[in-house]
Amino acid sequence: MSHEGIRIVSAEEAQQDMAEEKLPLAAVTPLKIRVMKTEGTGVEIDWKDGHKSAWNFAWLRNACPCATCHEERDKAGRKPGVAKPKAQALLMMYEAPPRPVEVTPVGKYAVKFKWNDGHEAGIYSWEYLRRVCGCDTCVAKEKV
Repeated sequence: MSHEGIRIVSAEEAQQDMAEEKLPLAAVTPLKIRVMKTEGTGVEIDWKDGHKSAWNFAWLRNACPCATCHEERDKAGRKPGVAKPKAQALLMMYEAPPRPVEVTPVGKYAVKFKWNDGHEAGIYSWEYLRRVCGCDTCVAKEKV
């Protein structure tokens, strides 16, 4: 039995999660979803509230919301989408860019990727994707 999807949080983290502002239903309901798997570019979502979001696959892989990736990012102090620093080596080995080999809808609330590096534990909920939108409008709101 895998425990990869389980994350233990402190009381403070639980309180913070509960206090987080709930997004309106139209803000987390996709109107149109485009996964450009063949092109290898990324995901675009048009939301019911008129907002548009886009992410490339490398960003999405580095923003994996599974418990293991989330915990590793927290310990390192990295935000979702920020890559792990590469170890310095004399001869850098080629690493294929992140691409999904499978994309699967999860009910009506999320999408799941099986990545070319074998990782497949993350379930990207619509709410999570909307919260990590990196468009200029959302980034500006985050800074306020």
